[in-house]
Amino acid sequence: MLELKNISKTYRAGGVETVALDDISVSFREKEFVAILGTSGSGKTTCLNIIGGLDHADRGEVIIKGRKTKDFKESDWDAYRNNAIGFVFQ
Repeated sequence: MLELKNISKTYRAGGVETVALDDISVSFREKEFVAILGTSGSGKTTCLNIIGGLDHADRGEVIIKGRKTKDFKESDWDAYRNNAIGFVFQ
């Protein structure tokens, strides 16, 4: 199981803040096929990057099979990406 709990992410550039994700929580069951849909700029890519460990949330927790990822090493993320998830980009 994969859980996102109260995830928030804000990007800052040139004195401008852009909120990409604001306190989202969602759970995915093991072996579940999921599509993340939304309008341009709605946070889809940010969400996927956080799920895949390519980016990190400002607040909240990512939990994979009951294990909090805050203390994941890069090798943990590599093993997770290689063995547990897949992305299909448009």
